Amino acid sequence: MVAAINDALDVALARDPDVHIFGEDVGVMGGVFRATDGLQAKYGAERVFDTPLAEAGIVGMGIGMGLAGLKPVAEIQFAGFLYPALDQILSHLGRFRHRTRSRYHLPMVIRAPYGGGVHTPEQHADSPEAILAHTPGVKVVIPSTPADARGLLLAAIADPDPVFFFEAIKLYRSVKEEVPTDYVTVPLGKARHVTRGDDVTVVCYGGMVEVATRAAEAARQAGIGVEVIDLRTLVPMDTDTVLESVQKTGRVVVVTEAPRTGGFHSEISATIAEEAIEFLRAPIVRVTGYDAPYPPFTAIEDVYRPSAVRVARAVRKVMAY
Repeated sequence: MVAAINDALDVALARDPDVHIFGEDVGVMGGVFRATDGLQAKYGAERVFDTPLAEAGIVGMGIGMGLAGLKPVAEIQFAGFLYPALDQILSHLGRFRHRTRSRYHLPMVIRAPYGGGVHTPEQHADSPEAILAHTPGVKVVIPSTPADARGLLLAAIADPDPVFFFEAIKLYRSVKEEVPTDYVTVPLGKARHVTRGDDVTVVCYGGMVEVATRAAEAARQAGIGVEVIDLRTLVPMDTDTVLESVQKTGRVVVVTEAPRTGGFHSEISATIAEEAIEFLRAPIVRVTGYDAPYPPFTAIEDVYRPSAVRVARAVRKVMAY
């Protein structure tokens, strides 16, 4: 996935001179995960450049660049480092189209690795997507495969509105597949079927897609057909694909690694309850992280982060009704 992201950024820089990449260590070092490796050497320090350790400054500068007609792509080193920039995000980033009655657009992409699975320090494994999904005027994209990461990132850079693009740290180097070599985008707001099944729908995104897929395989061996839906984009969310699957299966498990209270899993569950409750044969079950800070470094992470075993148990629970 990290190579696919690097390639997408390379393609975007080559196609459009207005695209600029900046953030902490993205230039000379090529990013903490090497997602921007080699890009400064190829395109110069005016288009790929390092910034101070100041997230509010990074986002604020990007807002100004976008309003001036450029296409800024900012990297926040970890999603858990976004919090100092919330004033810029909540007060300004998503409001300019509304504030100017659509006279101004603000094209900006903010990339950030998120989630756990690799025993990182504190604040390096947070999943703050629900905060951003609750912010009117921004889009939220979370890919789960290299090809989707490449295509969705190119689509995000071309979008006229601000887009948050979260990349699961666990997937950076653990998933491989063939990707296109030319300019191919994946449309924002369109979910995909990972597996097909008639008994249970599992809705997930990002790092949880791989977990849900392993649970679906275990369920298949037990004679249970699980349909795994990868949202790809949280905002806008492809409710049609989700509801179509729910109408078929009548049972739903929603999986995210964010804390339980107020997470985006609750928005998914509420949408299903409002739009398809007459099709449900069992209560909706959520498999999530816990209402505690993500545990740093230790093996406790394996208890906090949802596993295929926890998802499989949830599948059995809804099948019991």
